Amino acid sequence: MTSPTPAAAATLDVTDKTDGIPSAPMKQGSEGRSPGRLAWTRFKRDKTGVIAACVVIFFFVIALCAPLIAKLYGKDPYTTYGQERPGLLNEFSLPIKPNGGIDGEFWFGVEPGLGRDVFTYLLYGIRNSLMIATATTLLVTFFGIVIGVTAGYLGGKTDYFIGRVIDILLAFPSTLFFIAFWPVMISILVAPDENTPVWLTVTSLIAVMTAFGWASIARLLRGEVLALREREFVEAAKVTGASPARIIFKELLPNLWTPILIQSTLALPAFVTAEAGLAFLGVGLSEPTPDWGVMIQNGSKYYQDDITFMLFPGLAMVIFVVAFNLLGDSVRDALDPKTKR
Repeated sequence: MTSPTPAAAATLDVTDKTDGIPSAPMKQGSEGRSPGRLAWTRFKRDKTGVIAACVVIFFFVIALCAPLIAKLYGKDPYTTYGQERPGLLNEFSLPIKPNGGIDGEFWFGVEPGLGRDVFTYLLYGIRNSLMIATATTLLVTFFGIVIGVTAGYLGGKTDYFIGRVIDILLAFPSTLFFIAFWPVMISILVAPDENTPVWLTVTSLIAVMTAFGWASIARLLRGEVLALREREFVEAAKVTGASPARIIFKELLPNLWTPILIQSTLALPAFVTAEAGLAFLGVGLSEPTPDWGVMIQNGSKYYQDDITFMLFPGLAMVIFVVAFNLLGDSVRDALDPKTKR
């Protein structure tokens, strides 16, 4: 018996034993591979997605390691170096050195007025902004899954009620509501003669953005579940006496991870910009807590004298948001089985 030739070894010529009709040849390596591995293979071929993923990972590493980087750098975001050291700021409280005071000691310069180090302030600003956006994204995804799947699976009055709530939230001007509601909420929780704790501000930001953010993913999953619950495998599970919980976790959710992952990757940069926008408008985090929006707000006061103070936080935010959006697009293409690469 002769061994197969290299050309024959590249494909499997499978013959149907029932009628002797040969089936189409299948390439080795594609059979038996899980959808996750196929998606990972498609993603690795997308150079734009890989570069975007590296940029996003870099920002998260910077955020996690901000205290260590600041310690190695030898400065912190709270010390007012311009007030403590002569020769950093002039009589107008602006950096004496050009380009915002950039030199070998202060890599991104010093802040006008108080003279804080811009580099460490940006590090901690990235850390705080990404922490808030990530926590909000996780909560939004969780509530979106629970509410969307519940509405789609149960249907009837439950679906109708949840659907109307979703319509109201999607039509509601959440930013304007937050700006108007914020002082009222803070006045109830904090006495007028006391400063608002940072933890309360962060918790309030996450809570309000979550309250208005889950509706879009819930609507998407509701539609997906409405279509899936009529499929044969769901009906078969019901016939076998499977409980609703088993049907949801074993039959429905495995078919929903693709839209869930895509929506999550697109939601996080939206929450980053939303939180920064609120801080820029004076709602949310404020001085002296480092934040992307706070830095852009401070930089806008001095952009006519020196654009440097807006350049670093603005450029960093643009790079992160664009990279994460590109990553979301690449993830969507990789998870789409119809994608041809």
